[in-house]
Amino acid sequence: MRQWQTVRPDLDTGPMEIIGRVNRCAALLQQAEDAPLRRAGLSRPEFDLLGALRRTGHELTPGDLARETFSSGAAVTKRLKQLTERGLVDRRVDTRDRRVAHLRLTEKGRDLVDGILPEQLAYESTVLSALDDGSQGELADLLGELLSRLEGRSRALRV
Repeated sequence: MRQWQTVRPDLDTGPMEIIGRVNRCAALLQQAEDAPLRRAGLSRPEFDLLGALRRTGHELTPGDLARETFSSGAAVTKRLKQLTERGLVDRRVDTRDRRVAHLRLTEKGRDLVDGILPEQLAYESTVLSALDDGSQGELADLLGELLSRLEGRSRALRV
């Protein structure tokens, strides 16, 4: 920030400080790659799909999963293929429209999610342990507010 203020003192670089830190946190978290998930042979996006199926408690279409996990349709399709091949997700073709697939966790998939979730939450708690409970709540609220505004304005923000 000091370097930017030296070369461009006429600009307010404050937003860069926040966005830069959010991006750096995201990069570091991705580098760490969620140890419990890695041990289970899952990526975070795969776990997000399995988690969406587990927490909703009912069948979802690939489109539902894309919306639920903020992923592209192509990414969901690729991940679902892998998860189906591993026996974690069952795919059922719609009887009225054969183009539509309904997805649900297999027993193996449900057991995997239920087994990993406590360990994953403990890992995430450790990652956030540098912040006290009040700070964590405040950060969650602020990020939630920012996320809500960004999601509501996502089309307007595209260049």
